[in-house]
Amino acid sequence: MRKLLLLFPLIPSTAFAQAQAGWGNVGQQEDKGFSWTDPLWPDFWMAWTPATLAVFVGIFSAIALIGVLEVVKFRDGIERRGVLGLTTTLGDRLFITLLGSAYIFLAWLGIVGQPVWTPLFLAMGWGVFVFWKV
Repeated sequence: MRKLLLLFPLIPSTAFAQAQAGWGNVGQQEDKGFSWTDPLWPDFWMAWTPATLAVFVGIFSAIALIGVLEVVKFRDGIERRGVLGLTTTLGDRLFITLLGSAYIFLAWLGIVGQPVWTPLFLAMGWGVFVFWKV
């Protein structure tokens, strides 16, 4: 009984905390900041989030960079025979990098799940390996 009397002064503070941050705020809108998973255009047919936009901009920028390098600097295409025994150009190596990176991410998500920081670094290492040795 004494222990209950010692807890008695805490009861009003618990009720006050419940009123401030508890069920009283259930139906109210929260102010949200930036989110990588919120759609940029809610009524568009595809859910373009900032993350998907960044991925597609990165892929198309890499393709454009390889195209500019092939046209301006390396007109003959820098063909070489690498570790896999394939004769590849810069575009071939970019394609192998993107394909391998997709498989790395899918395997990671299937086996481990999130977060995806580790497969990001694995995919970057794969890209360096492909452009260096393949």
